[in-house]
Amino acid sequence: MLHYILRRLALMIPTVLGILLVSFMIIQFVPGGPVERMIAQLQGHNADATARFSGGGGSETANAAMNATQMAGQQSTYRGAQGLDPEFVKELERMYGFDKPAYERFGIMIKNYLRFDLGTSYYRDIKVTDLILEKMPVSISLGLWSTLLIYLICIPLGIKKAVKDGQSFDIWTSAAIFIGYAIPSFLFAILLIILFAGGRYLDWFPLRGIISDDWQSFPWWKIALDYLWHMTLPVIAVVMSGFAGLTMLTKNSFLDEINKQYVLTARAKGLTENRVLYGHIFRNAMLIVIAGFPSAFMHIFFTGSLLIEVIFSLDGLGLLGYESIINRDYPVVLGTLYIYALIGLVMTLLRDIIYVLVDPRINFESQT
Repeated sequence: MLHYILRRLALMIPTVLGILLVSFMIIQFVPGGPVERMIAQLQGHNADATARFSGGGGSETANAAMNATQMAGQQSTYRGAQGLDPEFVKELERMYGFDKPAYERFGIMIKNYLRFDLGTSYYRDIKVTDLILEKMPVSISLGLWSTLLIYLICIPLGIKKAVKDGQSFDIWTSAAIFIGYAIPSFLFAILLIILFAGGRYLDWFPLRGIISDDWQSFPWWKIALDYLWHMTLPVIAVVMSGFAGLTMLTKNSFLDEINKQYVLTARAKGLTENRVLYGHIFRNAMLIVIAGFPSAFMHIFFTGSLLIEVIFSLDGLGLLGYESIINRDYPVVLGTLYIYALIGLVMTLLRDIIYVLVDPRINFESQT
């Protein structure tokens, strides 16, 4: 198993490089980059853009920005750059790192990423690593609690449905499951706000944030309760649209095992139904369910919670990634993608390790 883990770790290097290379090629050459964005701000909203520019580049650059908008220069490759001094445009390129060839920028980026130096946000003036660490607890909280609740609900429900296959319990729970699955999570989140967050009826839960603003004055037990109070509605919204697939997967896995020969033999020996179900069927049926845990967590952690974070004003990684793409904040986009890729590959490896722990018959060492 150790050799397999080492091989998988070695394969992570070209995988991450490929992901970063493709992403770099896409986002670096699409129109509307940070230089064009700053030019547009200087042309259309000179005062605001100059104020922002002075915060990141100093008073000398700010004065250059103010003077450049009044100078007619040569034609530029950037849309909207007419009227700006070409030297000032080159200064913008230098500030954003676009004064170097693409291959050189990519090489510098990879060298820095090996040291986990993900650069600095163009528009927030914060290191990307600090920004990710600041936002990550929110997304982890939402993803972890949602995934755990989904598994705690779906596995017992799926087993019960398999045992009661075709009976009334199986039929009406299937109807309820697919009705919940058919409602998008963001619509269910809006419904929860209307019903329980002061939208129209009850005002039981807060509408924004993961904890109250004055939490530092709370005792530890009140902080925990306040955290659960804030997370209740977002977690419910994610869970309601995420448990249908896992429930049916669990049910079908158990149905596939129930009629196999080893189960019939166990029953013929006089074992109780619970002993047959949880002592024999469970380990085999749960393999495919366990295999889906990393992907389920990754889906909720990276993509499934995006709209939920927006609706409930949860300042997590999903919202950060969305805003960074809109703002063409390339260091944040590539930095978060780098972290996502690493976590995804590690979670996939963890899935294989869990496979072996659950079923020792599986031997990855035999793979070439």
